[in-house]
Amino acid sequence: MTTFILEVAVLINIYIILGVSFNLLVGYAGLFSVAHAAFYGIGAYTTALLMAKLGVNFFLALALAVVVTALLSIPLAIPSLRVSGDYLVIASFGFQLIMSSVFNNLAITGGAAGLPGIPKPVVFGYRVAGSLPIVALSLGMALLCLGAAWRVTTSPFGRVLRAIRDDEVAAQSAGKNVQAFKVITFAISAAMAAVAGGLYGVYVGFISPPSFAVMESFFIFVLVIVGGTGTLRGSVIGAVVLIALPEALRFVRMPEEVAFPLRQILYAVLVILFMIFRPQGLLGEQAPREEQGS
Repeated sequence: MTTFILEVAVLINIYIILGVSFNLLVGYAGLFSVAHAAFYGIGAYTTALLMAKLGVNFFLALALAVVVTALLSIPLAIPSLRVSGDYLVIASFGFQLIMSSVFNNLAITGGAAGLPGIPKPVVFGYRVAGSLPIVALSLGMALLCLGAAWRVTTSPFGRVLRAIRDDEVAAQSAGKNVQAFKVITFAISAAMAAVAGGLYGVYVGFISPPSFAVMESFFIFVLVIVGGTGTLRGSVIGAVVLIALPEALRFVRMPEEVAFPLRQILYAVLVILFMIFRPQGLLGEQAPREEQGS
């Protein structure tokens, strides 16, 4: 039981990072993308390949994965300079399909069979193996990403992001370089997703394309909607709820072929219910007092 709880804790930490990174994009900047799983996958594959094939240290491999993923986010960020809303969703969906094809068909990634043999990270000469050390590592990374996101969102940069989200034309009229802010936000969001990907790879020891498919992007979207957009604490509570709740189904002892589709139905129902009854999520961004009173 203790091992199971620790393994769930690792997943929660990974999805906190994914939720926070996606919330920066959709909750703070108002840029909706369905390609977040692609960035998650780029980070996972880059870290895993550098460690497994070249013997690169985990932290160096993760740092390189962050840089690579941030750079690869630019081709998707560029369409956001000209289009938004439904058009950006379509552009990001195209990017997601391209990356899924890369993961599935390149020999270096292992193709559809996946990439096994990802080594455990070594920190200060200590091999991080076992549930408790991985929990500590993932928690440290999650806190680091939360701290970075908090610094971004509480800075003047974060205030400009909210201005762009609420009224892009007004922000541009105020002399803000909207294009630069969008590109930088995409890069930060993708870089954080890469951190989650690198952690996931060394935790599981094996990665495959289905883990980074479009349905994973949908799950991250559900996480943010349930927790609340425009708030970092919402990403935390969303990760806790959506990881712990399905894992609780294991105690019902239902077959996996029943449990898996049931989880998908549960996520879809949660989105519908929250959209209808609580669109701001559990801990969503609060409207200003004067707006609430009007």
